[in-house]
Amino acid sequence: MVDKLDAALRFQQEALNLRARRQEVLSANIAHSDTPNYKARDFDFSSSLTQAMAQGRQSQSVSMATTSARHIQAESTIANDPDLLYRVPTQSSIDGNTVEMDVERVNFTDNAIHYESGLTIIGAQIKTMLSAVQQ
Repeated sequence: MVDKLDAALRFQQEALNLRARRQEVLSANIAHSDTPNYKARDFDFSSSLTQAMAQGRQSQSVSMATTSARHIQAESTIANDPDLLYRVPTQSSIDGNTVEMDVERVNFTDNAIHYESGLTIIGAQIKTMLSAVQQ
């Protein structure tokens, strides 16, 4: 049962995770708009979502090296992070910064709207599942 719920919500979950990650990248670009030689970063959302859906829940496992037998063995997983690309500016800056505030604001707002719509969709899916269980 849990597997079916996970499968039903997986696409939206992956999309929301990628939207949140893109929001972090775009906000870092905006924060560094006055930093000399800063290169604006972004990633292609659709190809990253396709890649995330194809990989599924596969994630890389990393174990920590221990130097003593008394150390606690620990293992962690690395989240699949999208490939960050450098944005090519339409108008270059003298100080080498490639952040264009108008482009960043548009992308930030567009991503925020898509994130909100994703939340609305996943909320509607949950309500539909709840109504199916209650009847």
